[in-house]
Amino acid sequence: MDFLTILGLAAATLTTTAFLPQMFKTWQTKSAKDVSFVMLITFMSGLFLWLIYGIYLQSLPIILANSITLFFNLIILWLKIKYR
Repeated sequence: MDFLTILGLAAATLTTTAFLPQMFKTWQTKSAKDVSFVMLITFMSGLFLWLIYGIYLQSLPIILANSITLFFNLIILWLKIKYR
């Protein structure tokens, strides 16, 4: 693995794990009132586009980061809808 791939994977790991505390807090408190629905939809749309871009470039860090972050945000969106 070259340096740029390792750098990309490190960035992907940090930005992806940044959503875990929000997801766990929402799950534990059963409240997502402070999470903006518009922000979630906008952000998830951007993640989807980044994922398509990463697939087109065949860039593992972009594909991994955006697919996992999209999955975490889908869970947060589901929790927001569930705990209305």
